[in-house]
Amino acid sequence: MERAKLLDYLDFLIARTDLVVSVKQREALIDYVLLINKWNKTYNLTAVRDVKEMVVKHIMDSIMVMPYLNGQQCIDVGTGPGLPGIPLAIMCPDKHFTLLDTLGKRVRFLNQVVYALGLPNVTPVQARVEDYTDNNEFDVVISRAFASLKDMLHWCAHLVHSSGEFLALKGQYPIDEINECQSEYYVISEYALTIPNLNADRHVLIIRPK
Repeated sequence: MERAKLLDYLDFLIARTDLVVSVKQREALIDYVLLINKWNKTYNLTAVRDVKEMVVKHIMDSIMVMPYLNGQQCIDVGTGPGLPGIPLAIMCPDKHFTLLDTLGKRVRFLNQVVYALGLPNVTPVQARVEDYTDNNEFDVVISRAFASLKDMLHWCAHLVHSSGEFLALKGQYPIDEINECQSEYYVISEYALTIPNLNADRHVLIIRPK
């Protein structure tokens, strides 16, 4: 699909939300989709092959989280091709995003995205989450890659400072997973997200240690 038509489609989706997205940001979001599509043929970055579907499942699904993102230093754990970190970095140029992934090919792709889109607020890192340390502990750990909240909180506990938060992106509301973690953590906020043209449940949970 042509870039102009993808921009029109993104405009249509954004118009159905309360988000404010500049022309420059919209263009960067679509250029990111086109980069995923280009590199996907060789690097197999995502199972989503249709670019219109990418706009919904990768872009809109990511940027709808923006209103719930607190702090300045963010780490996206298990970022894959940069989701939700790259779209959030485009939307939040005042915040810094460390994008953590174990696979070198994904990090090479992310470095190309940072260069092509001119994103000074993004640092891709190749590392296992349990091995990664940063002297400047993060304000927020973001993830939609972990199978369970328990795993996310266990493996990422060392990444946040004492008043930091975990921002977990989930599909259906994970009541059983929340119950598993209640002895050490509490959910301070929870939101159901409505993603235009996405026929699936989406929730965001903000979690802090007790």
